[in-house]
Order: sequence, then structure tokens, then C-alpha cells
Amino acid sequence: MCRWLAYSGTPLLLDTILYKPAHSLIDQSLHSKLGVETTNGDGFGVGWYPQEGVGTPALLRDVGPAWNNRNLREIADHVRSPLFFAHIRASTGSPVQQTNCHPFRHGRWMWMHNGAITDFHLIRRELALLVDPELYSDIEGTTDSEVMFYLAITFGLDQDPPGAVARMVGAVERIGHDHGVEFPLQMTIAVTDGERVWSFRYSSQGTSRSLFYSTRVDTLRELHPDLAFLREVSDDSRLIVSEPLGDLPGAWNEVPESSYGVVQAGADEMYPFVPEPA
Repeated sequence: MCRWLAYSGTPLLLDTILYKPAHSLIDQSLHSKLGVETTNGDGFGVGWYPQEGVGTPALLRDVGPAWNNRNLREIADHVRSPLFFAHIRASTGSPVQQTNCHPFRHGRWMWMHNGAITDFHLIRRELALLVDPELYSDIEGTTDSEVMFYLAITFGLDQDPPGAVARMVGAVERIGHDHGVEFPLQMTIAVTDGERVWSFRYSSQGTSRSLFYSTRVDTLRELHPDLAFLREVSDDSRLIVSEPLGDLPGAWNEVPESSYGVVQAGADEMYPFVPEPA
């Protein structure tokens, strides 16, 4: 599978999140504790917005492992962003190539995924035929993750992100079941339009991959008043991660099974997630 993180809040250098924590995403690329694989070395990607909600995100993606990529190390020391995604990949069968590295981008949207569509090779054609014909030529790679993204766009991501993802999941499960696949989908997903971040944890079997969100900064300041980092970020700064970046007491909360959350200005929100007919 894979590991990923999404950050939204006070503009930070990418280095602050990607490299500095004790169990940073770069450390997880070699020493994942909660993933299916310990090593996630089949490529990586980072996507960021220079200003919140402005324009399209920039992407850096490569097929090598994140732990020794000099370009990633270089930009992490110089790029500052209020909203960014980072992903380290462990392939579930699709080729190790740049177009298969997350995050994926379409217009102002970014998307990344951990998990898999079971027996994707059996149902890929039927899923692809559900993608809006005007979008189909924009699919560059061969992953199930990218097909899921374009299905969500087809099903109304611009107007209703949670509903679009629910309809995407409904389509995957329906077609999977038609082909005799008992548990068609395993997913944790992050998607953003540059202003809000939606994160989803769901699997057909009800045993989803790990996903956590950070505790409110004002609460953490009360718990750990000596940490200078917490004085430098706003109360609405938030991280969503495949696995915690360290063992700071009280810092991490598990996203409940079959649920999704929204990180946004003001109060964040958490809801149950239920697939819908496409």
C-alpha cells in the first residue's frame, strides 16, 4: 500500500512536516509501522498551493524512493505553503512510473489514495467507461487510484465532494460484485480544492487502512506549553496522516471506520461515510 499526509494551516516550509518529525513521512518510506509494507519506495509525490485557494497546485513526482531524492530535499527547504499533500508509494501491481505517482491533479483539485480496488484488472474497463468522455483523455497513468479520481470528478466532485466520492465507491462496489469480487474496495483518500480538505476512510470489508488527524492546536498548547512549534502555527492548522508523525501524547486521533472529515475555515467536521448508487 502507501503512506500519505495532508497539511492545511499556517504557511510552512515543506521540510517542517516532511523531514523534521521523529517519524516523518520520509522516515515512513523506510520504516512504516502501520502500513502493509514496511518500505514504501515505488515513487513519491508532493503537491502544494502557493496561496490558499489560488490557482492550480504545483506537483513534484518521481519514480525513485523519497528517502534519497535530492530534488525533494531541495524544494522542501525552500517551498512554503498553507496547503500541501505528500505521498509515498508502494505499488499494488501497476507499473512504477511517474504518471502513476500521487497526488493526481485536475484543474484546482488534488487527490491521493492508499488502498486498492480488488481485482482491478477484471473491472478496469467497465469503470473507465463510466468516466465522462471529455475527461477520459486526461487520465495519464494506469492506477486504480487515478480512475477513482476521474470517476469522482464525473460524479460531481466540483459540486458535492462527499457525494461524488460516495457515488464513485458505489460504482466500484456494484461492478466488483457483478464480477464476483466479495470486497471490492480498500481506501483512505484525501482530496482538496485548495480551500478545504476532505479525507475518507472506508473499505468494503469494514477493516480500513489506518488514518489519523491531529488534535486542535489550542488544545495541544495546553498539553505541551513548552513546545515552540505550537506557538508558531494557527489554531486551525491541521494534519491528516496515514500514521502518526511521532508519539507526542494527545496529538493524534484515529479517524473512525467508514467516515469522512472536512478541514476548513472555522470548525472542522466529521460525518459517517456511506456509498451511494452512481
